[in-house]
Formats: sequence, C-alpha cells, structure tokens
Amino acid sequence: MTERKPPGVSFESWTDHQIREAERRGDFARLSGAGKPLPTEVEAPYDELWWVKRKLVREGIAVLPPSLALRKEAEDALAAALTAPSEHRVRKIVEDINAKIREMMFRPPPGPPLGMKPYDVEDVVRRWRERPTPGNG
Repeated sequence: MTERKPPGVSFESWTDHQIREAERRGDFARLSGAGKPLPTEVEAPYDELWWVKRKLVREGIAVLPPSLALRKEAEDALAAALTAPSEHRVRKIVEDINAKIREMMFRPPPGPPLGMKPYDVEDVVRRWRERPTPGNG
C-alpha cells in the first residue's frame, strides 16, 4: 500500500477500498498466525510492560539476574571442563569460572544470592581423568 488517499475521498471509504484490494490479491491469506486465536490474558492483571515481555519471548532473549546468569555460566563451564581436550584446558576453564564466582561471593550484586562456592579444581581434574573416552569404554 504505497498510494496516498485521493483528495475528496473519505478515509473510511479509501481504507475499505485498500482492504478489499488486498483481500482480492490474497495479501491476508499468508499471514503468520492466520486462523489462530489471538492471545488473551483476560484473567491476568494489566501489565504496562506486556509488550516488552512478549518481544523478549519472541526474540528468544532471556534476562537473568547476575547471580543466576553466573550459575548457568558455571554449569556450562563445568560441562566444558569435563569434555576439554587436555588437563591444562580443564584447569584454565575451572580457574576462570572460579575467579568469577569468588568475585560475586565478595561483592554480591542485587538479586537472589549466588548460593555456590568455587569448584575444587583437583576434583574436576580427577573427574576429567576418569571420564569415559571414545575407544576405552
């Protein structure tokens, strides 16, 4: 719809004409969500930020408090350490995440408490050594 409303034509009739032309061309037939009910939050209280929350969900963006984000990062780091190719890399991964955990322990940000302590590097290295590897069972 790139044309302008002609002078002397009411907005309603011009808009109705544009809609009818789009329907005739099939412009509405391929819309995402066609035939699906509109999302309703009738029972939910009004939330001024409803559109922000919906956008975050649609874009796949998660915003976690710093302590929860670090917990997730620590879990990922431990998993990466246990599949690392060398003992040196295991130690590096665990020492790096431990530095972040210690920093948050001593200077907690707002939000829920971290609720974890640094990993025992030697324990992670032991678990790394004992893990099953391809070819040895």
